[in-house]
Amino acid sequence: MALWARPAARCCCCWLQRVRLSALQRLRSSSEAVQARQGAAPLALLASRRGFLPWGWQAYRYVAVENCSQAASAQDGSSSSPESHLLPVKQEQVKPETIPDLNTEILCEDWDDVPPSSALEEISEEEAVQILADPLLPLQSSTLRDYVDHSETLTKLVQLGVDLSQVEKRQKAGQLLLTLDFEKDIKKILLFLKDVGIEDNQLGLFLTKNPYILGEDLEALETRVAYLKSKKFGNAEIAQMVSRAPYLLLFSVERLDNRLGFFKNELGLSVKKTKDLVIRLPRLLTGKLEPVKENLQVCQIEFGFQRNEIQQIAYKTPKILTANRKRLRQTFDYLHNIMGIPHHMLTRFPQVFNAKLLRIKERHKFLTFLGRAQYDPAKPSYISLDQLVSLPDEVFCTEIAKASIQDFEKFLKTI
Repeated sequence: MALWARPAARCCCCWLQRVRLSALQRLRSSSEAVQARQGAAPLALLASRRGFLPWGWQAYRYVAVENCSQAASAQDGSSSSPESHLLPVKQEQVKPETIPDLNTEILCEDWDDVPPSSALEEISEEEAVQILADPLLPLQSSTLRDYVDHSETLTKLVQLGVDLSQVEKRQKAGQLLLTLDFEKDIKKILLFLKDVGIEDNQLGLFLTKNPYILGEDLEALETRVAYLKSKKFGNAEIAQMVSRAPYLLLFSVERLDNRLGFFKNELGLSVKKTKDLVIRLPRLLTGKLEPVKENLQVCQIEFGFQRNEIQQIAYKTPKILTANRKRLRQTFDYLHNIMGIPHHMLTRFPQVFNAKLLRIKERHKFLTFLGRAQYDPAKPSYISLDQLVSLPDEVFCTEIAKASIQDFEKFLKTI
């Protein structure tokens, strides 16, 4: 045992020294190779590479030498601590080299930026003149004109042809426009209106009359259009109705359905005639129903028309349902009581109620002066009510009154 233990211990220790030196050489060569390829390496990574292997090999050396020492002590029969048999190995301290970082130049560029000036820093008058500041928005204003230069939404609406002077007269319309974003809120509504059939040159006028549609939910608008299509309204008819009644799409499906049902039941019309009625006068679906109900009562109770006559009058001339009651009474009184037109003739030519009462009076008096005021179709020289009110003055004088326009003008000066 004593013959081979000591040489084995010496050999083991020499082998450990060679392994350690070889490891240090490989570490140095690898560090130089990395530096040659990349130019530099982070200091922390380099330090970890230099500190890991030596300490690992040192631990391995400690265990190996301890085993060798225990073997030698066993041969001599002496007991000593493991530290007393450790071979003195000089631990080389390698100082980490300072390697420039690749990001140093980039970081230095940021350091060159000049920090913002302090609000309390004094400046010269020349520098103060060069400072450009946007004008403050007015906290309160009675006109949208003060906000146009500061609002992209208002600027683009003006470019579309929207009359802001008319929009601001509508209740809370100005506040609505100031809270909307053109790209986020308004653009999709404009595309929807174009799909409905509103022409580009009509968008400005349409939004001037109804700016509130810009705040409506797009899905709700599409639902209302889908309802009209389900009632057999064509695309062209829907476009005509929306153009002539800009508030139409603000009403819910339930309200639109109730309005169609009201006119169908109240006038006793078929589905097709009801649809034709609201196409010609779509504001019947958006206006109040009280004037309509009152005019129907006036026609039945005061004028004495039968239900079927009222149905024909309303279908041929829907405007009579929303006409001013005072003017309606005056027109009926002159036609029926002064000119002697019976109910059935008024039912046949209900458009006479839409004519100006002054025109009716002037032409009837001129025909009476000439002796040609004859409105009975069963008698010769019959003059229809349509010819009486619809023809221009020149045609009326030459073809109906058989007189010149100068005679008619002279007569008007006498009345």
